[in-house]
Amino acid sequence: MRKVWDKYSYAILLIILSCSVAFILSLRFNSEVEETYLTITVSEGDSLWKISNQYFGQHSYSNDEFVSWVKHHNEIDGDIIYPGEEIMIPVNYEVGTITEYASAAGE
Repeated sequence: MRKVWDKYSYAILLIILSCSVAFILSLRFNSEVEETYLTITVSEGDSLWKISNQYFGQHSYSNDEFVSWVKHHNEIDGDIIYPGEEIMIPVNYEVGTITEYASAAGE
């Protein structure tokens, strides 16, 4: 065992250090951004794709993933949404910031 340690001690320490740093960074970055859900009211002419583009900087999904998520969580079977319908969408926010989302539904 001593020969193995003498020969590979730098590699073993590097692997342990790398794993530790990766673990610490994953905890740090996962805790800063949380996914929340925003309920919006569909307006005339809206589509799931248009809503995805409208909230582009506020979610971490591609447009296809966003549309699939919204369809699944709102139990929408087809591609049609209707004006006045309320749907839940995923948005991200950084912990400690306050953003007013309620006014976006009435615009």
